[in-house]
Amino acid sequence: SQDILPKKIRDDLNLLGYMEALSILHNPPKEVNKESLSLRTHPAWRRLKFDELLAQQLCLRLQRKQKHKYKAPSLPATNSLSEKLRVSLPFQLTSQQLMALQEISADLSKPRPMQRLLQGDVGSGKTIVAAFAALQAIIQGYQVAVMAPTEILAEQHFKKFHSWFKPLNLKTTWLSGNQKKKDRDFAYQNIENGDCDLAVGTHALFQEKVRFKNLVLTIIDEQHRFGVGQRLALRNKGENNKASIFPHQLMMTATPIPRTLAMSYYADLDVSVIKGLPPGRKPILMKLIARSRKEKLIDFLYQVCKSGSQAYWVCPLIEESEISLGTTPPQSAEKTFDELRRSLPDLSVGLLHGRLSGEQKSEVMEKFLKKEIDLLVATTVIEVGVDVPSATVMVIENSERMGLSQLHQLRGRIG
Repeated sequence: SQDILPKKIRDDLNLLGYMEALSILHNPPKEVNKESLSLRTHPAWRRLKFDELLAQQLCLRLQRKQKHKYKAPSLPATNSLSEKLRVSLPFQLTSQQLMALQEISADLSKPRPMQRLLQGDVGSGKTIVAAFAALQAIIQGYQVAVMAPTEILAEQHFKKFHSWFKPLNLKTTWLSGNQKKKDRDFAYQNIENGDCDLAVGTHALFQEKVRFKNLVLTIIDEQHRFGVGQRLALRNKGENNKASIFPHQLMMTATPIPRTLAMSYYADLDVSVIKGLPPGRKPILMKLIARSRKEKLIDFLYQVCKSGSQAYWVCPLIEESEISLGTTPPQSAEKTFDELRRSLPDLSVGLLHGRLSGEQKSEVMEKFLKKEIDLLVATTVIEVGVDVPSATVMVIENSERMGLSQLHQLRGRIG
C-alpha cells in the first residue's frame, strides 16, 4: 500500500516507510534490538508516533477552520458599566489582570465564539477579570452564566458578583440543585423572561428546564471538574444554535498541571495567564510532619488561634466506616473533630463535610468567616472557593491520598 508521506519528507526526517515500520513491530526480525522495541525508542516506533502527531495537528487545523463557520454576537469593548465597577472597587487591577482582560475583551468583540482559558493561581484575581468580561456582554442587553463545580464555590461566586453588580442596578440570580422548589422555579422564570443579567450556579444551570432568554457568554470555573458534554450542554443554552450562533466561552482554572495543558492543546483553546498574585499575598511555607509529633502540632495550632488567626484541619474521609485501601488507616473528619475538641477545650472547633445540607454548610462557613470558629475540621469540600483572610495555617492529614490538583487548591485557601 502507498505511504502517505512523500519520500523527500521521510528522507529529510530520517523516517522509516510506514509498511516497513508496521512489519518490524508485528514481526520483529531476529537481529532487531528487543530493548528498543519494548522501550519504544526504535525507529519503527518513531515513525508511528510521527504519524499520530501529524494526524492530530491536521485535525486541529481542520477544527480551527471549522470554528470560523460558527458565529457569536460581537460585543464592543466600550463600556460605561466597567468604569463604574472600576471606581467602586477597593483595589486596583494589576497589570497582569488588565493584560488578561484585554485579550478576553478583544475576543468578545469578534463575531465568532471565544474559546479562552484563563489560568492563574488561587487568589490571582480571575473572578474580577471574569466580572469585567461579563459586563461587556450585559451592557449590550445579553445574559451571562457563571458555572462552578461545587455548591460552596458557586455560592461564593454569587455573593461576589451580587456585591459588585447590585450597585450597578444589575440583577444576579442564584440556581442550585439544593434549592427549594419554589426558589428554583422563581430562578427559572427570571432566567427565561430576561429578568436576570447574570445567573450563577452549579451543574443545575445546564439542566433541561433552564431556558435563557439571550445567553451570550458562559464562564466556567475550575473547568477541569466538568466533562466535555457538560460544557457543551451549557453552550447549547445559547441563542440560536440551529443558525450556528453560539455563546462565547471563558473557562477558568487554578491548576497549571499537565491535564490543563493537554486540554488547552487538544481542545484548541486560546490561553490567558495571570502570573503572580496581587500585593498582600504571602508565600506559603510547607512542612511534612511525622504523626509522632501530633501533640506539638496541636500546641502550635493553639498558639496560632489564640493570637487571633484561624486554621484548617483537612481529612480525606468523613467517617471511619468509609472503605479505604492502603497501609496507613486514613483519619476521618468526624474522629479528628472529636479528638481536637477534647485536646483544645478553649478553642471553638467546627466540622464541615459534603454530607451536610447546603444550609448547614453555609452556616458553618459563615461562623468561620465571622471568627466564631477558630479551627475548622473539613474534608476536601473546602478545596475550591473558600475565602477566609485570617486563616493562616492548614494541616492536611494523609496528604498522599490527595491529587496534585487538590493539594494545589487546598494550599490556596491560606496566605
